[in-house]
Amino acid sequence: MGAACVSRIPPHDRRSSPLPAPLARALAEKGYEALTPVQAAVVDPSVAGKDLLVSAQTGSGKTVAFGLAMADNMLDDGGMLPPPDTARALVIAPTRELALQVRRELEWLYAEAGAVIASCVGGMDARSERRALERGAHIVVGTPGRLRDHIERGALDLTTLTTAVLDEADEMLDLGFREDLEFILKAAPEERRTLLFSATVRPEIERLARTYQRDAHRIATETSREAHGDISYRALMVAAEESERAIVNVLRFYEAPNALVFCKTRVAVNHLTARLLNRGFSVVPLSGELAQEERSRALQAMRDGRARVCVATDVAARGIDLPGLELVIHADLPSNKETLLHRSGRTGRAGRKGVSVLIVPSSARRKTERLLNMAALDAEWASAPTAAEVSARDTERLLTDPILGAAEQADEMPIITMLTERFSSRELAAAVSRFYFAARSAPEDVVAVSADGAKPRARTEFERSFWVRLGVGHTGRAEARWLLPMLCRNGDLTKADIGAIRIYPDYTLAQLHDDCAERFWNALGEARSLEQEIPVEPAEAPAEGDRPAPRPRPEGDRPFKARAPREDGERAYKPRAPREDGERPAYTPRPPRDDAERPAYKPRAPRDDADRPAYKPRAAGEGSERPAYKPRAAAGEKSDRPAYKPRAAGENSDRPYKARAPREDGYKPRSADGDRPYKPRAAAGEGYKPRSADADGERPRKPRAAAGEGAPRTAKYAPRPAGEGAKPARPRIDPDAARNPSARLGKPPARKPAGKPTGKPGGKPFGGKPSGSGGPGGKPFRPKS
Repeated sequence: MGAACVSRIPPHDRRSSPLPAPLARALAEKGYEALTPVQAAVVDPSVAGKDLLVSAQTGSGKTVAFGLAMADNMLDDGGMLPPPDTARALVIAPTRELALQVRRELEWLYAEAGAVIASCVGGMDARSERRALERGAHIVVGTPGRLRDHIERGALDLTTLTTAVLDEADEMLDLGFREDLEFILKAAPEERRTLLFSATVRPEIERLARTYQRDAHRIATETSREAHGDISYRALMVAAEESERAIVNVLRFYEAPNALVFCKTRVAVNHLTARLLNRGFSVVPLSGELAQEERSRALQAMRDGRARVCVATDVAARGIDLPGLELVIHADLPSNKETLLHRSGRTGRAGRKGVSVLIVPSSARRKTERLLNMAALDAEWASAPTAAEVSARDTERLLTDPILGAAEQADEMPIITMLTERFSSRELAAAVSRFYFAARSAPEDVVAVSADGAKPRARTEFERSFWVRLGVGHTGRAEARWLLPMLCRNGDLTKADIGAIRIYPDYTLAQLHDDCAERFWNALGEARSLEQEIPVEPAEAPAEGDRPAPRPRPEGDRPFKARAPREDGERAYKPRAPREDGERPAYTPRPPRDDAERPAYKPRAPRDDADRPAYKPRAAGEGSERPAYKPRAAAGEKSDRPAYKPRAAGENSDRPYKARAPREDGYKPRSADGDRPYKPRAAAGEGYKPRSADADGERPRKPRAAAGEGAPRTAKYAPRPAGEGAKPARPRIDPDAARNPSARLGKPPARKPAGKPTGKPGGKPFGGKPSGSGGPGGKPFRPKS
C-alpha cells in the first residue's frame, strides 16, 4: 500500500466533473460559480472510488471537497440517501470547533439529499449523542476521543461504513490522537474508502497512509505562497512593555468587522480580554478551559456580529471559518511555521483579502525573521501605529463613509427638515463628529520604534521646550526613576513629553515639551504640586554646560547601635571614635625571618619492624601489684585456667550459695527434695503422650485432635487442682488470641464493644439488624442473597 500517483492542480484550473443534482443545487444556492482546485480534483472521474491523500493549504475549500468526494459511495442513482440507519460516512476532526463547523457545512451541502448528520464531540452531552446514534444517522462527525468512547460502548456501529475522512490529520497527530485514530480505523470495515486531508504531508502522515489506505492517490495543490496570496503580512516593532497598547492601536487602525487575536496561554487570553473590554471593545475569549457551550456561544457571537474581536489560543488556529474576518493579530509569536500559516489562514479565505499582523518585541527581531523565512513569507516591517496615525485614519474613514453621501429617503424628510431649521450646518457637523468618535475607543500613546529594531534614544534637548523646578533634590533622596512616572501621573504627560531631568542638592529641573504646557499646568491646578506635596514652579533653562554634581555619599559613618550589657556584668561594647586616615599609621610589613634562626626540621628516621622489641608482659610485682597478664586460650584449646570456685557462704553475703553440679551430658534434673521433678517435652514427630493418672489425683489430659480430622474441641483445658507440693496450673492461652498481648499475660482477650465504634451508644449488635421485629414471636431475620 502507498501513494500511487500525484495530481497537481494549478490554481487557475477550474474544471469540474458533473455532480449529483442535489449537491449541485446546494452549491449554486451558496454562490459557488466554480469549484476550487482541490474540489475539482477530488470529484474527477479518474479518482472515483480510490483512497485519497490530499495536501491543501487552509482556506482552499477542503470541507466541501471531501463532502463532494463522499457522494459516490453514499447517494443512489437519483442522488438521494436511504432512510437513516447506521453510519455510512465518518468524519474525524482534531478540535470540537472544527468538528461542529464541518457538520454545519455538510448540513447545507446534503440538505436536499435528505442526509441526517450526528456529531460526537467532547464537552457535549454523551447521552444525547447516543440517542441520536440510536435513531440513525447517515454521516457522523466527531473528535477522536469521543468517537472511540462511543465505539467501545457499542453506541456507534461501523459495520456499514463506506467512507472514512481524516480532516487535519497532521494536527491530530500533533495533539497525540494516534492511538485513538488507529483504534477507530481498525474498527471500520477493511473495504471502506479512506480520505486523508492534511495541510502538510510529513513522514508520520505517509506512514499512516501506507498502513490504513490502499494505493492512495496523492493530490497536492500549489505552494503555500500562492495559497496565501490574499493575505498581507506586517511585522510591527514595539517595545516589550507596550505590546498591549500596540494591539489596541492596530485594532483601531484597521477597524475590521471581525478580528482574531492569538495568544500562547489561557492566562494571556483572560488578561488581554479584560484589557480590551476595559477599552470598550466588544470581545469574546476562546480557550480550552471554557466549556463547549461557552466556546460555541463565543463563535456564534462573532458570526452574528455581536462581538468584533475574539482573543483565542491556538485551539482556533485550525479550520475555524468566521465570515468577514479581515484581521489576524499574533499577540504572542507562533512557535513554528505551521502555526503561523494556520493562524494567518483564518483570514484571506475564499478570495477575500486579509491582513496578518505580528507584534514583534525589539528582542525578537531575529526570531521573527527566521520564522518568516521558514514559512517562505514576505512581511512589511514597520512600527506600531501611533495615536496620531489612528486619529488620521478615523478622520479619513469618516469623510469617506458612504452614509454621508447617501440620498434622502422619504421617511427621513420630516426629521431632516426639523434638524436643518433648528441647527446650523456647523452644529450638525460637530454632532456627527462627536457621535462617530464616541463609539470608538481612544487610541493609545505608543512610542515609535524604528523598523530596524533599535529603540530611539530619549530626547534630552527639545527644539521647543520649557523647564520646571521641583522642590525636591538629593537631600530628599530624589531619583529620576520615580520622578518620571510622578510627572506623567500628575501632569497628564507621556514619556515622550519629558526631556532631561537634572537633580541638584535641594531641587530638580525637568524639561518639558512646549506642546504639553497648557495640558501640564491645567492638570496641576492651582495647587501646582505633585504627590507628597512637592511644589512645582516655572524655571529658567540651566546654563550651557551646567551639569549637577553626582549624588554625594551620606555624610558621617553609619551609626552603631550598642548591644545591651550582658547579664554576667561585663562591660558593654563601646565603639571607637572615627579617625582620620592621617591618624592611621601606614602598614609596615614584617621583615622576613632568616632561615638560620629557625631550626631545620629533622624528620624521624624510619624504623624497621624488626627493630621493635616484641611485647613482653610485665611480671607480677615489677613496679605494680597487678598480676601479670595471661592471655586467654584460643578457641578449641584446653585452658589451664582454674575452674571457678564458688564463694563460701558468709563471705560478703548473708545468703548461702548452693553450687550447681557441672553439666556433662545434657541436662540433669534437680533431685526431688521437695521440688517437683521436671519432665522434658516429647521430641518433635513422636506425637503427644498424655500423662497417666497418679497418686496425687491428677486428671489425665485429653490429647488435641490432629490437624484435618475435624474433631471439634468441646471444652478448654481444665487445670488440675492444686495438690500438695504442686504448683498452680498455668491457664491455657487460646491460639486464636496468640497475637493479643493481654492473652499472653494470662488475661482474657479483649473484645470489641457491641454497636458501631464511633456511633451512638447501644447501637445495633455486630452492625447488623436484630433478628425479627424485636418482640416475642417476631419474624427471624433472613439475609439478602
